[in-house]
Amino acid sequence: MPELGAFRFLYLNAYSFLLLFSACACFGVPLYMIHPLFLLVQIPAGLCCMHFSIKLFATWKDKKRKYAVLMAKNQQEFREETFEIFMQAPCGRLLVRTVLYDLGVPQKYRDLVKFKKGFRESLKDNCTPVKTVVYTSEDFK
Repeated sequence: MPELGAFRFLYLNAYSFLLLFSACACFGVPLYMIHPLFLLVQIPAGLCCMHFSIKLFATWKDKKRKYAVLMAKNQQEFREETFEIFMQAPCGRLLVRTVLYDLGVPQKYRDLVKFKKGFRESLKDNCTPVKTVVYTSEDFK
């Protein structure tokens, strides 16, 4: 199994770097010279980009674990249902492309695109309340 080295870190965190560069651009452009009220938009936008960038960088260990799981599940035979959950987010799609490349079947990505939800469908799924059920057991107290 290939090691997730520096290039993989850059590739799988492409969106994190994009947000980081967006934050730097927000903070670096001197819009306050045009009008000081631009700071009311510029600072929150930069902080928001920085926050989400840090959150995405913090998922690196989880990405490595998911990479190993996907590689193990698909080593013997290709099982496209194992990739379904990863096709819902841009970072997950980068992970899918990496795993497929390492398995030697990058052309299978076209078959997996059917699992990707459209913008409206994903917005609807993410904005509707979901009932959460927590099971407890007396054995684990």
